[in-house]
Formats: sequence, structure tokens, C-alpha cells
Amino acid sequence: MSDFEQPPKNDLIGDILKDYSKTGGMDNLKGSGEKIPKEYFSGDTFQHFQKIAKDAGYKPHWLKLQHEISDRLIGLETLDPAAQKKEVAKINKKVAEHNQSCPPPLQKMSISLDGLEAARRIWG
Repeated sequence: MSDFEQPPKNDLIGDILKDYSKTGGMDNLKGSGEKIPKEYFSGDTFQHFQKIAKDAGYKPHWLKLQHEISDRLIGLETLDPAAQKKEVAKINKKVAEHNQSCPPPLQKMSISLDGLEAARRIWG
């Protein structure tokens, strides 16, 4: 190989799509043949991605965690203090996971036993 030749590229996703297409996997896709709305071609690409993903029913991992945290906060006061402490520790692990995967402006503080009402308002 000379200095000017490029090494062959691996296009794993492209290969997968080609194989999928050969077996008919790309036939009869929902929305196939429909015009793409003009709004998809203007403005911010990331916002368009979010709208398309939302329209397709996709929910990001951090949003699933947000709902899980909100659900776990319900009925926490019915537990005995030791169980509450353990549950709050588990919830705070979920909060940390949430904060690692969500956009920075949407990150939230950990939960404390003294601030359960405030936590319900924040996460609810």
C-alpha cells in the first residue's frame, strides 16, 4: 500500500442496513413514501431529532428514570425509619444515574428524608 492509499473502512452499520434491505426488511416501513414535513429541514437539528423521536414513541433513559424516581417517592412515609433510609439511598443511586444521562439543565439534587415533600414536588 502506498502512502496515498487509504486503508479499507469498516462500515458495520452500512453493512447491516444493506443485509437488512436485501432480505426485505426495508419494505413497507411506516411512513415510507410520505413527504418529509418542511419543518424538519429548518432550525435546530437536535430539536428536530427530539420531535421525531418523540413522535416515534421513544423515551430517553433519563426520562424513564425520572418517572421511576417519582413513583418510588410515593408512599415512602408509610415505611419504618430504617426502611425509609434504605429506600432513599436506592433512590439517590437512581438520581445519580439520572444526572449522568440527562441534559445538564435538567439535573436534580439528591433526596433527603427531611425533604420528601419538596422531592415529590420536584420529581412529580
